[in-house]
Amino acid sequence: MTKTNHLAKVALFLLATLVPLTAMSQKKPLTLEELNYGGRNYADMQPRNATYTWWGDVLIHTDKEQCSTVDMKRLDETPLLKLDDVNAAIGTEEEQLKSLARVTFPYPGTTLALLENFKGRMLYDWQKKQVTWRQDDGHEVSDWTPVSRALAYVDNHQLFVADANGKTIQLSTDGSREIVYGQSVHRDEFGIYKGTFWSPDGQRLAFYRMDQSMVDDYPQVNTFTRIATEEPDKYPMAGETSHKVTVGVYDMGTGRTVYLDAGDPTDRYFTNIQWSPDARRIYIQELNRDQTDIQLTVYDAVSGKREGVIYTEHNDRYAEPLVPITFLPWDAGKFILQSQRDGYNHLYLMDTTGRQLRQLTKGEWVVLDLVGFCRQRGSVVILSTEASPIQNNLYEVNLSTGKRTLLDNGRGCHGNVYQDDGRHTSILSASGRYLFDNYSEPDVPRRISLLTTGKQAERVLLDAPDPWEEYDVPEFSCGTLKAADGVTDLYYRMVKPIGFDPSKKYPTVVYVYGGPHARNVEARWHYMSRGWESYMAQRGYLLFILDNRGSKDRGLAFEQATFRQLGQVEMEDQMKGIDYLLTLPYVDADRIGVHGWSFGGYMTITLMTHHPDVFKVGVAGGPVIDWKWYEVMYGERYMDTPQTNAEGYEKTSLLNQASNLKGHLQIIQGMNDRTVVPQHCLSFIDACIKAGTQPDFFVYPGEPHNMRGRKSVHLHERITQYFDDYLK
Repeated sequence: MTKTNHLAKVALFLLATLVPLTAMSQKKPLTLEELNYGGRNYADMQPRNATYTWWGDVLIHTDKEQCSTVDMKRLDETPLLKLDDVNAAIGTEEEQLKSLARVTFPYPGTTLALLENFKGRMLYDWQKKQVTWRQDDGHEVSDWTPVSRALAYVDNHQLFVADANGKTIQLSTDGSREIVYGQSVHRDEFGIYKGTFWSPDGQRLAFYRMDQSMVDDYPQVNTFTRIATEEPDKYPMAGETSHKVTVGVYDMGTGRTVYLDAGDPTDRYFTNIQWSPDARRIYIQELNRDQTDIQLTVYDAVSGKREGVIYTEHNDRYAEPLVPITFLPWDAGKFILQSQRDGYNHLYLMDTTGRQLRQLTKGEWVVLDLVGFCRQRGSVVILSTEASPIQNNLYEVNLSTGKRTLLDNGRGCHGNVYQDDGRHTSILSASGRYLFDNYSEPDVPRRISLLTTGKQAERVLLDAPDPWEEYDVPEFSCGTLKAADGVTDLYYRMVKPIGFDPSKKYPTVVYVYGGPHARNVEARWHYMSRGWESYMAQRGYLLFILDNRGSKDRGLAFEQATFRQLGQVEMEDQMKGIDYLLTLPYVDADRIGVHGWSFGGYMTITLMTHHPDVFKVGVAGGPVIDWKWYEVMYGERYMDTPQTNAEGYEKTSLLNQASNLKGHLQIIQGMNDRTVVPQHCLSFIDACIKAGTQPDFFVYPGEPHNMRGRKSVHLHERITQYFDDYLK
């Protein structure tokens, strides 16, 4: 070989090896504008999505420009209605739609589509290309039933009902800031998200009336007026006087309103309202203020008379009903009750006398949702954690035998289509034979598949490409470690710095929530990592996130381990995470920080003050400081009252820990936070002043518990800068 040929081959080899390196170096950097919800380019970084709905058993793909039917075998699409035709039929420019993505088809067998905009709703006949019915809405609080096309709404504190022809009846006259009609009660706890409930025939309306005149005001202030003005908020704190709730029933046929004869509503919670299929009875899961006893009570919807209690449940710590009973579509004498009475949330088949016919599901896993029924197969479709505590998978359960059939691929988190109540019933077709499944896995950004009950086989409707393909992306991993009890498995997520080098030592930030009704680690895309974590990984940080005992979907023993001592068991488990981190040669033990919001803000300050030599920097957003300032329903469930658990409240109060603060702590607060009121952080700052410790403080004027829009970008810039200043 000549010297020239040799040099040419070397050059070709170098070129071949340098090309991929050059391509790698051209990966785009991640910014908060892409990664944060309020960022300008956030939508571009989300996996491609598609919206589907059902017209009976016909699958409809709803898109911006048109709605199309999907062939159940070939999966090809045929246009059904088009935006131009719809807007031509609507006529007035101000009412025209910009997209058909949210069109629904509530009347199988007809050619009517439901169109909704900010002014109201219309029924559009796509065969005639005409709008056949209109109804004004635009109310801040409203509830429409497709059965009778009647609308319940609240205006100026008063409750109204308008029938399909526009005739309006005013149901209340004494509504006010103190007397609240037709809205969510009990601080949105117990699965309550609204205050009106239409009967199955659309002729009767059950509604909440909440008297909160006896509840103390929290003095919120509007600082954007010329002279700051008071905007007080009714806020019942733990151990203090709570509001009183009653349930009314309006009959459109008679024009009469009756109130359920429930007795004295003082210190009682009326939750999970459900109508009987014949619309003559109302079932309510009633709870005592101590939240230890559930009574499933039946009322006559015509007279309001109490017929009796058909089921009771007791838990020495707390019982927490979250889901109404669900009647079988083919048998009005039977219903499914969801209960944690055996330690995990499971399904029980009951009759209307309250007799248990059988337990339908059982095991050391949780039923997350009852998705719907398949009449033909006599089955129910559920979402559960049976496959893994960090997965959500779809199963069909035979109501006669209890046999379960996995419907999806057995991986990831499925059923990612949510309604206003946070449940998934819209994914199932009318007969229950088919469902569309929007899901992700740690390495699958999004996939939408068509499933059939009775078998495990998917047909892919959408396989979204990775929207991060052109960006420098960190490594996401998931693992387990033992809790402080030495027995329980805890799941964690780790996000390693971009360009990770195991021979280097990295500053590490623990992101924490730790409280009830949340889990941070799931088998979703990137193990459910928050965008900010990737941004921090790009800046050279290692991120660590651990779901401690007390977080959700692991059963009662796991969740109730924190009872009457919030923050203590959680802290012990988080420190087991620190023990693990300190075994890793690439974690810099002298540069460990912590960040969290709300309960996570509480945990951040808890960790900073109880382990001041471990955590050098912390950012606590909207933190609880002392549970006596938190609201009645949530606070008393987990802590009892300050009167009955004085020792627990004293032990968990962070006011007593202010003198222990050593590292750099920034507290961030929305000035008009109605969830964790500013009294918390201001009292802690006062305690720090008295103790001579020096936290930093930043406030967002006018903002609630979470920062909205562009302010969220600003917030995460600030959080990042704080770690850059003191931990990097």
